[in-house]
Amino acid sequence: MQTRIEKHKHSGHQMVLTDRILMRTLAIILVHVLFLLVTFFLDGLDYKAKVSLFAFFSAMTLWVTTKFPAGYVALAIVCFIVLMKGGSQELLFHSLSEEVVWLMFGAFIIGEAVTQSGLAARFVEFILRKSRTAGRMKLGIISFIFSTAFFIPSTSGRAAMAKPIITHVGSRLSAGEKRVLAVTVPIVILMSTSAVLIGAGSHIIGIGLLESATGQYISYLQWLVWGMPFALVVTILSVLVIKCLMGREEESADSARRETKTNIEVTKPLTKAEKKTLLIVAFLLAGWMTENVHGYDLAFVTVLGAIVMTLPNIGVISWKQGIKSVSWNLILFVAAATALGRILVETGLVQWLEGKLTGFLFLLSQAPGWIMVLGILLITSTSHLYITSHTTRAIVLMPGIILFSQSTGISPSAAVFLSLIGMNYCITFPVSSKALLLFYEDGDLSYDAGFLTKLSAILLPVYITVAVVFYCTYWQWTGMSLH
Repeated sequence: MQTRIEKHKHSGHQMVLTDRILMRTLAIILVHVLFLLVTFFLDGLDYKAKVSLFAFFSAMTLWVTTKFPAGYVALAIVCFIVLMKGGSQELLFHSLSEEVVWLMFGAFIIGEAVTQSGLAARFVEFILRKSRTAGRMKLGIISFIFSTAFFIPSTSGRAAMAKPIITHVGSRLSAGEKRVLAVTVPIVILMSTSAVLIGAGSHIIGIGLLESATGQYISYLQWLVWGMPFALVVTILSVLVIKCLMGREEESADSARRETKTNIEVTKPLTKAEKKTLLIVAFLLAGWMTENVHGYDLAFVTVLGAIVMTLPNIGVISWKQGIKSVSWNLILFVAAATALGRILVETGLVQWLEGKLTGFLFLLSQAPGWIMVLGILLITSTSHLYITSHTTRAIVLMPGIILFSQSTGISPSAAVFLSLIGMNYCITFPVSSKALLLFYEDGDLSYDAGFLTKLSAILLPVYITVAVVFYCTYWQWTGMSLH
């Protein structure tokens, strides 16, 4: 009798589960039909642009609402574009030649070398010895990551450097704490980008366009005065929001003491492997920081570092160890997703959107300053939804922003600064930032794409509100004004 009841309950549970799957599938199909109708009736776009737009909407929907592997979805969407004649076959083949692919390839190998050498463990030991609770340990990691914005001019480079450290820390945390850390670290990297002029390549591009078009310039010190307090406030608020959404971590003194019992003493002299790794990482940091001097991209410098790390008798790990450490699923996802972002630019879809958005700004030209700031921030902070590359966003949007400022008589330097601050917000989808991609679908230390979208729904209005408040108070007090 009991067995029959249990079978009945199990059958009922299976039916409910099947109904939920069926309802979700129907909802996804209906959403795709809606996307198809919207793109079909849009004016000003040719066939290829419409195919690319529909494919982009489809990819975002599948990433957020289904459990299909992200790499599988990205590759399938790129193949769909090619099949529908929305792009050439080279779109797929050339996707593996993207800079971010080779940056991540090298970053995985370097991260493995840092871990195998013992440097990651040594750094973790230092943090643990200074931390009596898990919360303080996380605070120490966050503070260190925030500070890297001052000497690594790339969110990708900062993520690549932080990843082995975070992976090592994750081995000492519970599953819940790992999930919190996997989201917190890339968010802190992105939110702290606004602190300094060299925090992102888009800053350099925007300031360069400003100087060539208007003769105005924002110095390193001026950016620091404006950007540092803002970055600090939004970083703190972001961490607090994540903590509220994901629950409080266990911070008992007993667990902290248990975590600090490790095999490596901080006072122990550096080993030969650690010295080698430290020296190579120092050269890597120098290479990343002086990209504008030597002219080699971050990806090339990173791959070069990976080669040195695996050199026989000189490196720290073998080539075979390095290759095994690469997450090829993530590499393929990044390659296909980046190609998807690039096709949006090549088909003219991004330029079409730029024209629509710049026209919206002209409607606000006679509005009060804070309303105009709100309009600029709404456009630039949501631009990551349709322009996945941070650098591309600056290249595409900045000329229009500068033209708008000159046409309406507002300060070009203030408009450019506010626009770049807005463009630094890019956390809605994993594909929105390379820093997010590095931590996405990476074994135990990963996060859910759906949660990221939920988090962005809260953080985006918070981010914009803080920026508007800063403009009305601190930024105007320190000499920045649109009028």
